[in-house]
Amino acid sequence: MFTQKYKMADCVIEVNTLYENVHQLCRDYASEEPVDFSVTVTEEDILREKQRSDSEYAYEGLPAPQFSAGQLEETAVYRKIAEIMPDYGAFVFHGSCIAVDGQGYLFTAKSGTGKSTHTRLWRELFGSRAVMVNDDKPLLRVAENGVTVYGTPYNGKHRLGENITVPLRAVCILERAAENKIVRISGTAAYPMLLQQVYRPQNRDAMQKTLALIDCMAAKTALFRLGCNMDISAAETAFDAMKP
Repeated sequence: MFTQKYKMADCVIEVNTLYENVHQLCRDYASEEPVDFSVTVTEEDILREKQRSDSEYAYEGLPAPQFSAGQLEETAVYRKIAEIMPDYGAFVFHGSCIAVDGQGYLFTAKSGTGKSTHTRLWRELFGSRAVMVNDDKPLLRVAENGVTVYGTPYNGKHRLGENITVPLRAVCILERAAENKIVRISGTAAYPMLLQQVYRPQNRDAMQKTLALIDCMAAKTALFRLGCNMDISAAETAFDAMKP
């Protein structure tokens, strides 16, 4: 058994695993502070991750990749963390978050729309002013004074992200379009996509807490819908509308 403590979204988590992979992945988040909660992965957890993966690829009509047990365990660890995080006012969200001048902008969309491509355009436009927070699965914490985005080790296949924390300025739903157009939308209009992109816990109480956190996030955060092409002008259009 491999054991180490990591700090994510201001929670110190003791992670107990059968393989070393996840500890290499999370090494930049290591902590010696007192533990808030622990997660432990079993062989049964790894088997369930394989079954989920095989089922998802079969649904898409694609051959399932042959992930190693250590790779499957990486997913199992974050799933266990995501199940507990709502108890601490936080949740995992599927999106690409970039910070400009210390403010976080979170882009979400259906798979394949171009979230990562769009944030790459922001990096090209803003240079050193822009920092990737997390390109895949950041943690969001909701508090009375607003929403905070945290980098995590689970930052996508290109490993784009930093162990940083920024206030969330806006959430933007991306859609492909020939011309760039951005509009501010209500929480009601954004809710179906927000619910689709949040990690939905299997535990009933945790799911109820997650729904409450989504409602609170939508009330405290500016929400937008962006129809965009893949030109750098799309980044200009988005930032001009969402900046402070």
